[in-house]
Amino acid sequence: MNAHPTPYADVNQMVHMLVTDIRAVLGESITGIYLDGSLAYGDFDEASDIDFLVVTAERVSEAQFAALHDMHARLNAGPSQWATQLEGSYLSRIAVRRYDPADAYHPNIERGSGQQLKWAQHDAGWMTHRYVLRERGIVIDGPPARTLIDPVSPDDLRSAMRGVLGGWGTQLLAEPVWLNSAGYQPYAVLSLCRILYTLHRGTIASKQAAAQWAKPVLGQPWEGLIERAWLARQRPGTAPMPEDVKMTQDLIRLVIKRSRGESRPVTA
Repeated sequence: MNAHPTPYADVNQMVHMLVTDIRAVLGESITGIYLDGSLAYGDFDEASDIDFLVVTAERVSEAQFAALHDMHARLNAGPSQWATQLEGSYLSRIAVRRYDPADAYHPNIERGSGQQLKWAQHDAGWMTHRYVLRERGIVIDGPPARTLIDPVSPDDLRSAMRGVLGGWGTQLLAEPVWLNSAGYQPYAVLSLCRILYTLHRGTIASKQAAAQWAKPVLGQPWEGLIERAWLARQRPGTAPMPEDVKMTQDLIRLVIKRSRGESRPVTA
């Protein structure tokens, strides 16, 4: 086991607790355990979460799911500041290899107090996780992730982002109430920066890198919106201004148009 997977002692302690408890439940059925997200990209900070993936030899059984559900409930109620910042999934070796719409529901937990393990759809948009895990994933236990995941092409990533816009983006336009939630509106803005970056460059950037790239590319008024979103990310309890909610919806529309080639192309 990689005892020091990150530069942060408190995060390593949380990861060690997580891995110990996962092993107690899954035992020899574990193929590998990995970290991705901001930890893999090197721009982890106090506002980040701990993204993890557990690869199993076979699909998680109902009995294993029940035990994992109880285990995550205990961890979520723990004293560590990172106890509520665990976000990850459990996929079989077959499921992690490549996207199969017929096998898209897997155990997943999201960050947040009181969050519970659930069966969740891992659609084509999860292609970004496959890419990050394959190219940059931090091995906690098991073989390198690239031996378990097929290559993800730039066109695969672009197609996945168009799917995200057609689903998540369209839903936010139809149900903007989510954008009024403290913390979610800046998350949406920064996610749109990452989507636009991927559509243009065919690769994945961290939130910070994508935001810095998007500001001069989009110009005003979007540059100001992105700057406010980055600052608000550090203050997740602050409700967004109504004008920023409206601008975020307008940004969704703009990114959707650019994904369809209906707007001025990105040149940077």
